[in-house]
Amino acid sequence: RTVDPRWQPGNFEKNVEAVGKLAELAATKGASVSQLALAWLLTRGEHIVPIPGTRSPKRIEENTAAADLTLTDTDLKAIDEILPQGGFGARYAGGHVPTWI
Repeated sequence: RTVDPRWQPGNFEKNVEAVGKLAELAATKGASVSQLALAWLLTRGEHIVPIPGTRSPKRIEENTAAADLTLTDTDLKAIDEILPQGGFGARYAGGHVPTWI
């Protein structure tokens, strides 16, 4: 995390603020932020398959419930406004971008 751009000063605070806003949106739907994130991924197309990790049966139930969460166009627009580029800071530190075959 010491080199991850999303954890650096400036970006970190913006990302924490964004998670707070996402939590507010999720709460209006009776969901957790994790469920909101998984439901959002499910709207990205048939070629996207979320594979969440978990450590407990409770989290498995929470994760699978995300499939029943309906996101409206208004919800999706709100998420895009909260995180217009998917997060603040680059996904990978310079020089650490993976090469996909």
